[in-house]
Order: sequence, then C-alpha cells, then structure tokens
Amino acid sequence: MKILLCHNFLRSSAPSGEDAAYRNERSLLESNGHKVYVFERFNDQIDESTLMKRLRLGLDTAWSQESYRDLSNLIRKTQPDIVHFHNTFPMISPSAYFACRDNKVPVVQTLHNYRLICPNGLLLRNNRPCEDCVGTSLIPALQHRCYRKSLPATSAITWMLLRHRWQDTYRLLVNRYIALTEFSAGRYIKGGFQKEQIDVKPNFLMHDPKRGQGKGNYVVYVGRLAEEKGVRTLLTSWQSMSDLPLKILGDGPLRNSMEELAKKNNLAVEFLGYCTQEMIHKVVGESQCLIIPSEWYEGFPMVLLEAYACGTPVVSSRIGSLDSIVKEGESGVKFEPGNPIDLAKKVKQLTADKHRLSRMRDGAYSLYQRYYTAEHNYSKLIDIYHRTIETFHNTTST
Repeated sequence: MKILLCHNFLRSSAPSGEDAAYRNERSLLESNGHKVYVFERFNDQIDESTLMKRLRLGLDTAWSQESYRDLSNLIRKTQPDIVHFHNTFPMISPSAYFACRDNKVPVVQTLHNYRLICPNGLLLRNNRPCEDCVGTSLIPALQHRCYRKSLPATSAITWMLLRHRWQDTYRLLVNRYIALTEFSAGRYIKGGFQKEQIDVKPNFLMHDPKRGQGKGNYVVYVGRLAEEKGVRTLLTSWQSMSDLPLKILGDGPLRNSMEELAKKNNLAVEFLGYCTQEMIHKVVGESQCLIIPSEWYEGFPMVLLEAYACGTPVVSSRIGSLDSIVKEGESGVKFEPGNPIDLAKKVKQLTADKHRLSRMRDGAYSLYQRYYTAEHNYSKLIDIYHRTIETFHNTTST
C-alpha cells in the first residue's frame, strides 16, 4: 500500500508525545513493507519576527495556499492509496484536506489532542479541565484568551475552527478519525463529530523495553513539571511519605519551586531532570509503581505504555482517559484528582502489599501484550485504512 503521512511537528525545544507517536507509526508502516511518503512541516521554521509575519501565520492557520499547492503536487507525483494526517496546526492547515478532495484520495486524521473542538487544544483553562466551548459557541475561548493568553492568537484559531465548521470541512473532507481513547472519542462526539466516523486506536510502543523486576525501593514520576500535571499535589502528598523515596524524571516550569518545597520540608524526593529513554525504562522498570497525578485530560501518555511494558503498576488520578486505561486492581489503582491525602493513602496501600503489587505487575504487562504492542496496533491501523479506502471508493463511484 502507498501511504502519505502528513504532520506538523512542534518545536524541538518542546518534544511532544504526538511527534513520538507519528514517528512510531511511520516506522511501523515502513517495517511492514508499505511505501510511505511524508509531507512534513516544522514549527522551528516559523518566523514571527515582524507583525506582518505574525499576521501571515494567523491567516495561514485557517488556509495555507502553500500547503494546498505543495500537497497537491505531492499527491499527483506519488499517487497514494490514502493520506493520513496527524497534526495540521499551524503550518499545514485544513487546506490540505481540500488538496486530498481535489485529487480524489481518502483521508484519515488521528486526534492526538482536542484542537478541533477547543482553541487551545487541551480542554484546559487555569490548570483545570474546561469544556465551555465543546459543542457550543467559541466565545468563552476569546473571553479568556485561551491560546497563549493572547487575544490575537486565540482569534486566529477560533477563525480557523469557525470557517471550517461553516464549510463542514471536518465532516465532508475527513473520511475517518482515529481517537486514542473512548474518552477522547466521547468529547469529539459531544463537540458535534459523527460517531460513525470515529475509530478508537491507542498509542503503542515500536520497541519493547526490557521488563523490569521492580526491586527498587522507590516510586517514580515521569513527565513535565507543570501545574496541570499534578506535581504540586504529588509533592504535597509526600509530606507523609518519609519512608518511601520518590524519583522525579523530567523538567518544566515548576521544577525550581518544587525543589525548594522538597528541600524546605525535607522530603524524600530526588529530581533527576531530563533523562534518556533508556534511563527512563530502567528507572521505571525497577520502581514499585509509576505515579500519574494529572489534573487535566491527558491524551494517551506514552510513559503509561512504557510502565505497562516494563511490568510496572500505575497509580493515576481518576480523570479523563486515565480512568479507563488504568484498570483498578489489575494494572494499578486510582485516586481523586488533586487530593494529596488520597494519593498518599493509595500509594501506601499498594506498596505495603507485596503480593498485590506482584499481581499487578503481571496484570500491567499482560495488558501491554494484549493491546499495546506494535503487532496489535498494526492490525488495527491497516483495518482502518482498508475500510476507509473501500468506503471512499464505494461512495465516489456512485
């Protein structure tokens, strides 16, 4: 099969899970013998040095004539069987869907975030979940300057969404959507997307990390140190956990204040900063459990898959997609979001019961083998492609 993948990379200074997922999927298709072409843009190339260039970028967010032209040329040159979009914001733009329509090729779009129903793409405001614009007016986003805390930036995205809602672009020009979880699919359906157009296919790991033994006397957090990630709740909970070390892998805007908090309260917390993938797998695999204390709607955290692949149980907040990915009593336990007392209680209960911990290690690894391997994911992806192509040609031939 000839497959054209389209993706707008975020800035290299802010590595993203969706960039990693895109690379994984490209490698998966190539390793299975498909001819893969790519249409890529990189936010590192964005020049916002002048007002005119910022205005041009804002207009191109809704319609990039350059993307339409370049993608049309690439489609005519490569003649793909299907085009699969990951991220089109901000440089590719929805004009790329029109290039596919005009060149008569079916389209699949993966929904890595909530960009098509929420101007900031996160369903997040003031570090808390927000659905004020889902399925209704986008005025709240403008009122609160939800993207970059900027009215011009928020206005550009709002115009993009409104224009293509009016044109019915997202229903007519995208043949099938791939949501990462049932929760994400539910938010999009609430936002007006058609249930029959959405398939659910999770993220996966291209390469299996070695299963750990969980012999380390510590627990671990891996991720960005930001308010919505729940790290403040995590550090607060550790004021009653002096006998269990916590290793924190990652960096972010709260790192300095969290290090000061840990030092001031003499907490058993070690900040390791940015770590290589190999180091993450080693630390997670030998930990008692991985903690994901998020207070927003995560997409599908890659670190959760890595924990499962390492056979490491997960203690997560009971929110959004995490509530369904983490199986209570099978692969981990859950606590009330933003509640440090409940978090400390659940970690203590889990780590104190070695038999239960061992059973959950097996459960986490079993879930990984059943649902999140490259082989399982490939089967689901190719099925989606075949059904999309068949439906597209049946529809266009009538």
